[in-house]
Amino acid sequence: MIFTLRGIVTHSRRSAGTTGRCVVAVAVLCAAVARGGQSAPVNPATSEALALCEEADQVSVAERLAVLARGLDRAEAAVSADPEDAVAHLAVFCNLGKRLQMKRSGDGLLGALAELRRMRREIDIALTLSPDYSAALAAKGEMLVELPRLLGGDAREGERLLRRAAAIDPDDRRIRGMLANVVKTGRQIGPELSGCHSDDGVGPPRC
Repeated sequence: MIFTLRGIVTHSRRSAGTTGRCVVAVAVLCAAVARGGQSAPVNPATSEALALCEEADQVSVAERLAVLARGLDRAEAAVSADPEDAVAHLAVFCNLGKRLQMKRSGDGLLGALAELRRMRREIDIALTLSPDYSAALAAKGEMLVELPRLLGGDAREGERLLRRAAAIDPDDRRIRGMLANVVKTGRQIGPELSGCHSDDGVGPPRC
């Protein structure tokens, strides 16, 4: 099962009478699904990292950062043990993304951007290792759609990745729903796709 978690990290700074604000939108595929398109993880640390990323949604806000810290630690251990484990890299992406959502402005703009860059690096590694990994394709696709262009967003490429993920795993209703939502809300690339629609509201749009 795949579902998305969107976080907005906002940093506001006031200095010499001026105000600066940066909003970073992050899309994360949650842990229960991270193995979409992949076989089950062999490394116990990978499985534990995914479970902790999912568990973070079930605990209190006060406990969540600690759970995500453990999840990130296990994900990093899994990557160290096997740098070619694509699921382990997605587990890093998952825990980092939720941590970034939780921290919001706590670490400031530079800290948020550094974590965002690391997230992108981890998802890119996962896809280099496993180009047809549908969960990773969908995660990166939605992230690119949500991010502003200034921060590396690319709605056209994001939609392309979502379409590819849906083609690889056509029975996954969540991936199909993510794609349908991008088209429905008109976030993709402009009027040439504005007439696209899904017959059932979750399936791949027809144009």
